[in-house]
Amino acid sequence: MKTLDLVRTVAPTDSTVLIEGETGTGKEVIASAVHACSKRRDRAFVKLNCAAIPVGLLESELFGHEKGAFTGAVARKIGRFEAAHRGTLFLDEIGDTPLELQPKLLRVLQEGEFERLGGTQTQRVNVRLVAATNGDLVKLISEKRFRSDLYYRLNVFPISVPPLRDRAEDVPLLVRHFVAKYAARMQKTIDTIPEEVMDSLTSHSWPGNIRELQNFVECSVILTRGHTLCSPLARLRLVAQVNSEQPITLEDAEREHICRTLQQTRGVIMGPHGAATRLGIKRTTLYGRMQKLGISRFNRTF
Repeated sequence: MKTLDLVRTVAPTDSTVLIEGETGTGKEVIASAVHACSKRRDRAFVKLNCAAIPVGLLESELFGHEKGAFTGAVARKIGRFEAAHRGTLFLDEIGDTPLELQPKLLRVLQEGEFERLGGTQTQRVNVRLVAATNGDLVKLISEKRFRSDLYYRLNVFPISVPPLRDRAEDVPLLVRHFVAKYAARMQKTIDTIPEEVMDSLTSHSWPGNIRELQNFVECSVILTRGHTLCSPLARLRLVAQVNSEQPITLEDAEREHICRTLQQTRGVIMGPHGAATRLGIKRTTLYGRMQKLGISRFNRTF
């Protein structure tokens, strides 16, 4: 079953989901999709990267704390579980949760209750948990760094997210999603994605996975002036060349740099905002380099 089919299958339930995959494969996107397709969609979707929080502060971030619980705790703080009440909590890099904190995490998953740090009053929450990891939790269990009972509680419905290079069929959906997202953010109307652009994006290997695709689409939206997506496809070819370990000549690098600049100026060469000015050379010099490198300012490859 495809990844998005799995999302649609589990989303209507309240079951815990464990998402596994390489860095950049879009685990947060999958978690967001689970929430968006669930009956909790109108409630909060709260996110926390367990690896990004210092070990000493993670308990407070998850469960909150009472005033005076520790030095600097000048007021009561609500944690992520309380913030996600009746909604969804996404815990990324769950494997980095400290071993001493895992029993408290297990309890809230099983019983829906916990105490704030420094508190004695039991708090009760109704939270749907989606967790993610790019590591091997089974290996962490064997190394006594992760509790097996917590793993089994998390692994109710596992979703393995393959790298983007192994699921080219998802690329068009992701491209349309990111185009809509960034066009709305930049107050642009982009209603057409050229077939050659979509074909190039679908066939690219995307070594940086969804994160790389997302950044590329954002750049494309920035460069787009009209209603048709304008993508710097020459950049993809350059990346493919690097990944194939083929040597990049000085001529190739120069061609890519000029093409990218022409893309940014929409083919305009002269004037204060033209490509020649941006490159810091005379327009006659730029025309000469373009002729030698086989570049047309209207070449659709850039």
